[in-house]
Amino acid sequence: MINIAIDGPAGAGKSTIARTLAADLGYIYVDTGALYRAVGVNAMRRGADAKNAEQVTATLPSADVSLRFVDGEQRVYLGEEDVSLAIRTPEASMAASNVSAIPAVRDFLLDLQRSIAAGNNCIMDGRDIGTVILPNAQVKIFLTASVEVRAKRRYDELLGKGMQADYETVLDEMIRRDEQDMNRAIAPLRQAPDAVAVDTSEMDLEQVLNTIKRIVKEKQ
Repeated sequence: MINIAIDGPAGAGKSTIARTLAADLGYIYVDTGALYRAVGVNAMRRGADAKNAEQVTATLPSADVSLRFVDGEQRVYLGEEDVSLAIRTPEASMAASNVSAIPAVRDFLLDLQRSIAAGNNCIMDGRDIGTVILPNAQVKIFLTASVEVRAKRRYDELLGKGMQADYETVLDEMIRRDEQDMNRAIAPLRQAPDAVAVDTSEMDLEQVLNTIKRIVKEKQ
């Protein structure tokens, strides 16, 4: 199977790029960040402190997380509830960053992610796909952009979904998220040695897609 790993910081456009690229190539798209967000939302709903490993670990048996494809679009479920929108709030984003630093959570989701990759041509995006989850992926991309550009994109995304948002607040949360993701003890955000860096700060969607398609073609 052909596996493409796309890593990078929050707001770099990983999900949009990976989803569009998967559709173009006919691959399965796996949004691993959505899985962590779902675990984080489940923990918050059950009154757990997302930074408390013991409390979060206690909620894992109730975290019935799954990815389903509805009308060609990936949706995220907790049990039978579609939480695809609920996991996109700023609170869910910080919770995802917190719970992703907990070893038990990473172990909980590791087998699910690898089993999907083993049985499908897939594109998987996250923070540690090329370094930890799929270290043998045939293609590895490290997608990034300036923090100001990433914050503006996330701000526009929230507004587009009808949510209230303040740019300065989103920027501050983005900076804190970067710091947390890069300095966590377990699987910190970093570029794999064999990954190709793509800075999207000055690129539109088509330019990014063309760049990555060229990289994929060269690696095959």
